[in-house]
Amino acid sequence: MWHYLSPEGEREKFLRKRIVHLAVLCLCALALSSCERATSTQQGQSLRASNSASYESPVRIAELSDPAVKESSGLVASRRNADIFWTHNDSGDDAVLYAFDRKGRNMGHWRVRSAKSYDWEDIAAGPGPQSGVSYLYIGDIGDNGSRRASITVYRIVEPSVTNAKEGEQATEEAEAIRLKYPDGGHDAEALLVHPLTGDLYIVTKNFGTSSGIYKLKAPFSTSAVNTLTRVGTISVPNLVGGLITGGDISTDGRRVVLCDYLSAYELSLPDSAAGDFDNIWKQPIESVALGPRRQGEAVCYSLDGQAILATSEKRPTPLIEVKRKN
Repeated sequence: MWHYLSPEGEREKFLRKRIVHLAVLCLCALALSSCERATSTQQGQSLRASNSASYESPVRIAELSDPAVKESSGLVASRRNADIFWTHNDSGDDAVLYAFDRKGRNMGHWRVRSAKSYDWEDIAAGPGPQSGVSYLYIGDIGDNGSRRASITVYRIVEPSVTNAKEGEQATEEAEAIRLKYPDGGHDAEALLVHPLTGDLYIVTKNFGTSSGIYKLKAPFSTSAVNTLTRVGTISVPNLVGGLITGGDISTDGRRVVLCDYLSAYELSLPDSAAGDFDNIWKQPIESVALGPRRQGEAVCYSLDGQAILATSEKRPTPLIEVKRKN
């Protein structure tokens, strides 16, 4: 549901968000200056040595060329279009998705029909009502003041990019999935959709404390407000605990990646728990270096699950790739 704010309310929301970001970025700058310094920022070269047993060093493979992408807040690999990614801007933009390829080239803009942009924070891909159809899920889940009575995830059929045209195109009509937490409002920036079940997950953003993990089991209503279920908490190994800014589930449904302003963090589902995905939140967390990012809020898996990719909210916007070790 879209909540109207007066100009004064919008200014208050903007200032709150920027103050929080400034404080966090100061902490991140301190952390990066004391450890894990970048060894190179040249495109195609390693950004710093790997600190992961499972992943190689991060590589900056491209910069996004589209000037309309000013604050890449969410990222997902297309299921329908080879080597294409989807992103969107943070709050303040219209309800528009941006497509780009592995070289960072602009592949078109799509206005999301029947959707509003209050505070879009993340995007995911997964199944939906029609079997065999790829859907995109757009998380209008930001709530810096924890004041929203409900939040909204928009679901659309993923557009085809094969005939990308100049100018803005339109998606099919969006379905609004309205959600509320069982325990009051929360700020959140990480939306995940299970690739097999279609279950929806939101990981909250908490400064200095653990993040809550909330689930909505598929299928869900598009006419009534759905109540999320709290299924756990998570605290990643960084200076600020639960400041989660993005996430994704691998296409095989066996791994989760989360990120904050510093790094990525991966959890893997053991074979013994293959039938219980929610067991993944109890697993050990492996840190994965992403290299320096200026306010990094977006992370996703590659379509084949063999790499983690990330962008940042500040321009020039890098596309960073971290490949799994063989």
